[in-house]
Amino acid sequence: MRILILSDLHSNGSALDAVLDAAKDRWDSSVCLGDVVGYGPDPNYVTARLRELGTKTIRGNHDKAVTGLMATEDFNPVAKAAVDWTRAELKPENMAWLAALPKGPLVTDGIVLVHGALQDEDEYVFTPEQALEGLLDSNAVVTFFGHTHHQGGFSNQGARLEVLQIRARMSESFAALQIEPTRRYLLNPGSIGQPRDGDPRAAFAIGDLAHNVVEFWRVPYDIAAVQKRMRLAHLPEPLIQRLVVGR
Repeated sequence: MRILILSDLHSNGSALDAVLDAAKDRWDSSVCLGDVVGYGPDPNYVTARLRELGTKTIRGNHDKAVTGLMATEDFNPVAKAAVDWTRAELKPENMAWLAALPKGPLVTDGIVLVHGALQDEDEYVFTPEQALEGLLDSNAVVTFFGHTHHQGGFSNQGARLEVLQIRARMSESFAALQIEPTRRYLLNPGSIGQPRDGDPRAAFAIGDLAHNVVEFWRVPYDIAAVQKRMRLAHLPEPLIQRLVVGR
């Protein structure tokens, strides 16, 4: 069973199309770690594509904010403006689908899915200290998380923790991680719609746990086309600019 792992699409249809093209014929089922919408210009398109694919999806904080399940007082003004615009744009059937997304952690196909942390779906997991609790509490060898928009992750054997820096070089499409059954893994596929780890290419992962391998992919897409749609929608300029630098 090869699993396509998507996260943080953020209404970026061009990036999602590039990912699906690159992953064609390489996966049997697909999952999404949340933040389907927010920031980008294509909320109806990306939501409809996940629905068509039958992707098992959990909610992210932007999905909750857009559907009114989460207050936006803690959002910065740029993110809140994108939430308000997205809320006005979404078709009723897509809004209803987003509102019904389950909360993580979700166990499926032998893996665990969370948006933020295992104990708190809205927590950003950046440090080994934050990761260790989830690694110790998860009931699967591999747990996938999103939210940070940083590809990579953590691994442990008991209390010994390792930070995993797994990224494809600019000349490569993916980097592979060999899964050791005696260890636990907390892995982030990166963001499709708005990477923040210095590489503007769309990020995703493909897990083949029957062969103990997870591939961390990066694919280029037409950033200029997305920026044009964002400007036509009058979305905030900082969101438009950060796509180019991947920060």
